[in-house]
Amino acid sequence: MANTQSMCTSFLPQLMSAQHNFSSTNVARTVNTVDTFKAALYVTTSGTTTTTCLCASVTAYATTVNGVNEVSGTNYTAGGVTVTNAVNPTSTNTSVTAGVGYWTPSANIVYTNVTLSTSFDTMLLYNSSQSNAAVAVFTFGAQTVTAGTFTLTMPSNTTSSALLRLQTT
Repeated sequence: MANTQSMCTSFLPQLMSAQHNFSSTNVARTVNTVDTFKAALYVTTSGTTTTTCLCASVTAYATTVNGVNEVSGTNYTAGGVTVTNAVNPTSTNTSVTAGVGYWTPSANIVYTNVTLSTSFDTMLLYNSSQSNAAVAVFTFGAQTVTAGTFTLTMPSNTTSSALLRLQTT
């Protein structure tokens, strides 16, 4: 099983118990501060099980997760980059029985002037304020970068294209 895009299974109960704060307020916490989310890049893998790839089973950031190594190279710092979070989560009702909650970072995720010569195809979004708890795994085509800028362009913050979406039906 190659690296597979998914919301991390461990994230779901953590979300329901208010462990993650994507907005500037959170009545479930005594301190209303936005958590710091980060984006780390991982090498391309051809693993064959959930313990040899990045997928829904990831629980936390580490330099090696499920046997897959984080990239390393010139101007890349272990742990990745901080995600710009100036947009509060939003929700809407799509019918009397369904709704969507959604969130997208307020800026693209950019790795500046890096040289990453090992093929990579995965980004792990994680909450560094909460013991590096994994949020989601995102995949894209295999890449290498030589003395360049690698940018992950964020989607529109809408019900159908936001980076994170939770939907009832």
